[in-house]
Amino acid sequence: MIIGVGIDVVDVDRFMAALERTPRLREKLFTPAERDLPPSSLAARFAAKEAIAKALGAPDGLRWHDATVHRVVGGPPEVELVGTVAARADELGVRHWHLTISHDAGISSAMVIAEG
Repeated sequence: MIIGVGIDVVDVDRFMAALERTPRLREKLFTPAERDLPPSSLAARFAAKEAIAKALGAPDGLRWHDATVHRVVGGPPEVELVGTVAARADELGVRHWHLTISHDAGISSAMVIAEG
């Protein structure tokens, strides 16, 4: 059963400009495993976190560090949830995530399906 669907699109240059204007933003939004990725991958992970939040109903109190998107060579990206995000997913009965991310022509995007 589909519990939620989320999608987000990010302009890579605009996103990177925001990170440059506010250096601590990178630490606020990304886990250590994500922080040193290239610009398009950072923007795609931000889009993925936004899409995850939307699939969970975008409740207040979700922490950015409570979701990590891992690259899997030869497979789809994987979502690792802890803390506030994991608690909300458990509350809704989410048991599996389907995530796709893409980046091309200066745009990064993500779509997620939360399945119960």
